[in-house]
Amino acid sequence: MPLIEVMQDVFNRPPVPFNPANQTLKGWVLFCLRDRGFVVTPSQKADFSITTRGEKYSFKISESADNLDPSVGWVVVDRSGQIATVIAPQA
Repeated sequence: MPLIEVMQDVFNRPPVPFNPANQTLKGWVLFCLRDRGFVVTPSQKADFSITTRGEKYSFKISESADNLDPSVGWVVVDRSGQIATVIAPQA
């Protein structure tokens, strides 16, 4: 899925490193995506949504890849904040 690949590229080279003293994990994820031009909006069933080419994709943010809901996409950031992995929703 091209969207997931582009999102993963954002987190492979984020505009700023995650610093838990200055920002929340969700705030950092949203900042990184918006900085790269993504249209990020609130979502009722997830942490945020991205709209692209008329399609809306919902994502949640987690620090663990355990027990992830496959109906939404995920941004999983390790506890150190150094590695983020984007997981596509299983539509």
